[in-house]
Amino acid sequence: MLLAKSLRSFTLAAAMTTALIGCGPTEPTANQVSSDASADAPPNAPYVAVTQIVEHPALDAVRDGIKDELAEAGYEDGSSLTWKWESAQGQPATATQIAQKFVGERPDLIVAIATPSAQAAVATSEDIPIVFSAVTDPVAAELVPSLDAPSALVTGVSDLSPIDQHLALIKEIIPTVATIGVVYNAGEANSVSLVDLIKAEAPGLELTVVEATVASSADVATATESLVGKVDVIYVPTDNTVVSALESVLTVGADNQIPVFAGDTDSVERGAIAGISFDYYDVGRQTGDMVVRILNGEQPNEIPVETVETLQLAVNPAAAATMGVEIPAAVQSRADMVFE
Repeated sequence: MLLAKSLRSFTLAAAMTTALIGCGPTEPTANQVSSDASADAPPNAPYVAVTQIVEHPALDAVRDGIKDELAEAGYEDGSSLTWKWESAQGQPATATQIAQKFVGERPDLIVAIATPSAQAAVATSEDIPIVFSAVTDPVAAELVPSLDAPSALVTGVSDLSPIDQHLALIKEIIPTVATIGVVYNAGEANSVSLVDLIKAEAPGLELTVVEATVASSADVATATESLVGKVDVIYVPTDNTVVSALESVLTVGADNQIPVFAGDTDSVERGAIAGISFDYYDVGRQTGDMVVRILNGEQPNEIPVETVETLQLAVNPAAAATMGVEIPAAVQSRADMVFE
């Protein structure tokens, strides 16, 4: 059964973050990964440059969806399209370097996957259209002034999580839960917005929120361990830094019998107990459609920012068992995906 809810209304406290403006070499660094670059496209083919903050299944699915949507519309990598993709490997400074490099190459359009990469692209480019994807709160991240009236050069697709449904699901599976630990990178504007939402929703469900922040994926295990003895469950939002090191969180959860829930379904397949999200490949296809429209002549400010409204419930009974939890039959029966 598909769970659907409109996410058009942002009731966030402003989670403003300084745009990533930086100097430095425009050549790739050791932290930067480059792949999927066209070699055979004719000189007059449109050039789409894709920057991604980190590699993990959800964001990789976005990238694949974008590329497939372009191909279906006739923009085939290597023949009728020049495509270049680079990952910043979780480093915002590297995201800025990638943005600077792409701007210097003068592509027809830049696609930025996830908030830090989008902020870097917007801060760097003055005249190249940018389409962002998988950005939780594009207004708070200062990418666009509003969802309905984006800027002259920037629009995209938001992946704002249905936090109210996430917390309700946790309470349904574990009715006695009273404290929830949230592991996130306070330097990611998307994560700050989500934590603000969690803290706003938690009192209505009689939940207390305990925060554990990280600056890099290397901090995830230590931050998660700091929650042991303080929380009943751990929740991992769609935070790029933490999701890229999810196994560290899952290990702490299993070793200490603390259930781990997630804000995306890919993390449930990897070992979280349950989550409500959307198919990130579909997010990519939705983003790719925007890219096609701009390549075909539309202007970014003519295309309002879109959100994803069709949600899916994923559960992992085997993971739940390793953390001392049994998922109720009523929850399993309505799940769209059951991972074992």
